[in-house]
Amino acid sequence: MKNPVRGWFVSGTLPASAGVSALILAAALSFSAPVRAQQPEAAPAANSATTAAPVEKEKDELGKYTTEDGDPIYNIQPDGTMDWYTYSGYRRYHAECHVCHGPDGMGSSYAPALANSLKTMTYPEFMEIVVNGKRNVGVGTADQVMPAFGENKNVMCYLDDIYVYLKARADGALGRERPSKREDKTKAYTANENQCFGRPS
Repeated sequence: MKNPVRGWFVSGTLPASAGVSALILAAALSFSAPVRAQQPEAAPAANSATTAAPVEKEKDELGKYTTEDGDPIYNIQPDGTMDWYTYSGYRRYHAECHVCHGPDGMGSSYAPALANSLKTMTYPEFMEIVVNGKRNVGVGTADQVMPAFGENKNVMCYLDDIYVYLKARADGALGRERPSKREDKTKAYTANENQCFGRPS
């Protein structure tokens, strides 16, 4: 029997194809009626010549905000208070990803700056690369290889969190500082996290 867990269908192993999972994700998550909130993004960087229009977001019982398309998105208030997913994504990114991709998504000599990559990369593309990996042969002086993390629960159980954090960095809504204000973690998030890891609730 398959169970919806943190945006994935888990049946002993994690999905082999994020492309299919992205389509399943939107239809699968129906925990409770989402709350619609229209809030402006964090103030644009001082050198920005344009002001972003407010983005309509929905919040589910897990505390995850999504766009109208169903993609996860950050929610950072004018006072700097961020949603739980962005905060968790900061923590998970620095636990699992920063060794290659650098602190705060700024890149390294052998892995790209994800704070730049997510300016153009879509959510399904991000999932595909993280789940199945990527290989660029003959790039620079060495091959670039992103290993597949589809079987690593420390990444897969927090994939949306990591994406949301990096998207906030890419959009300039979040700086390099350690997040200090956040929404509380919901009980539903904790239950879903425990289910993903196979822990008792």
